This record gives sequence, structure tokens and C-alpha cells, in this order.
Amino acid sequence: MITVSNLLKRFGDKTAVDIPELTINDGDILGLVGNNGAGKTTLFRLMLDLLDADTGEITINGINPAVSEEWKLSVGAYIDEGFLIDFLTPEEYFEFVGKVNGLTKETIAERLSFFERFMAGEVMGQKKYIRDFSAGNKQKVGIVSALLCHPQYVILDEPFNFLDPSSQILLKKLLVDYAQQNQATVLVSSHNLQHTIDISTRVVLLEHGRVVKDLPNHEGSAEQELDSYFEVNQ
Repeated sequence: MITVSNLLKRFGDKTAVDIPELTINDGDILGLVGNNGAGKTTLFRLMLDLLDADTGEITINGINPAVSEEWKLSVGAYIDEGFLIDFLTPEEYFEFVGKVNGLTKETIAERLSFFERFMAGEVMGQKKYIRDFSAGNKQKVGIVSALLCHPQYVILDEPFNFLDPSSQILLKKLLVDYAQQNQATVLVSSHNLQHTIDISTRVVLLEHGRVVKDLPNHEGSAEQELDSYFEVNQ
């Protein structure tokens, strides 16, 4: 379970996140949506202890990331290219990530097979550094590395960005399958409302850093309410 309590983050006179209470239950596939500047990335960065909150706290499995690093054992995340070691090849990077988490070469190879269709023969065996890949293939490397060690909690910021339509469709299936097979909790932020609705069991809408809607999403039930919100707020 992830809990957010009295969380406040400001940048100067701008409030980026202001969430009195939010609970993300184990097993949720939570879609975080909102317009630019709504606070989605800031919230994820606070969860990952990449930013310090002004007040309040977040706990992941009962652990406050600002106090202890034990949460890292159960979390996989990809926010942007800054998470990558781009002077390595993908093979070297996946091996590094796996070894840090105690995986053998054999286990790493076995787990990478789960992502073969998603990588589409464009990531492995290319004999070049991550920095020399396209934005879409860098995105794939980041997503695969976040899932490689089978974390209980997955946090992905705009994972559909830079991917071609075929890869976006494969990613949707991959995330749902991963969550089901590993009893994982998956948090995804996206500007693409349809992709978010397609995979999420729950959708949280942020506006100016505040939760304005928290909707169950059984078979796309949140779609109409979200469509209405964004039509009014264009």
C-alpha cells in the first residue's frame, strides 16, 4: 500500500502538490491524469524521494522514502532518461540493474524474454550505447529496466511517450499482464487519456496539484466523466 498524508510541495509561490490524503491499494493499476502542470511528475518524484516535501509524508509498504531506503527493494520506476546509464549498451545496463538486485545472468536472460515482443528486435544485439538509440527505444530500455527485477510497485511517468502505435498497444498488454502475474501495483501517468483508461483499474485526476477526481474504472467506466472534465477545461 502507498499512502499520502498532508503532502505539500511548492516551488516559489506556486503549489505543485497539495494532497491531504490518498491511498493506493495493493493490486491497483492507477492512472494519474491531468493537464500540463497538474503535478503528476512532481508527485512521482516525491514518492521516489527525488524531491523533498515541504510538509507531509508518503509511505510505501509502511516505509517513508525520506527516512529509509528499504523501499527501494520493492519499487521499480522510470521517469526520464536521467534514470539511464547511457554510456552502457542495453545488455550491460540490464545486467547492471539485475546484479544490483541480486539476479544471476541466467535469471536476467529469462526475464528479458518476457519483453521480447515489446523490444521488437530493436534494443538487444544492436552493438551500440543507449545514448545512441532513438527516444522510443530509450523509453523501452527504461521501462524494461523498471520491471526487470519484478518489483511489487511500479511507477512510470508518461511511458507511452515516444513509442510508435504498435509499441503502445504492446505496452498496455505488458503492464496489465505484469500486474496480474506478479500481484503488483502499477502507477502510470499519461497525457493519453485513452491508454490510461484502457489499462487502469482506477484513475486519479490532478488539477493544480490537488486530487479533483478519484474514479473506479471498471471496463472503462471512468471515461465519460473524464471526457466531460477535459472538454470543459480545454
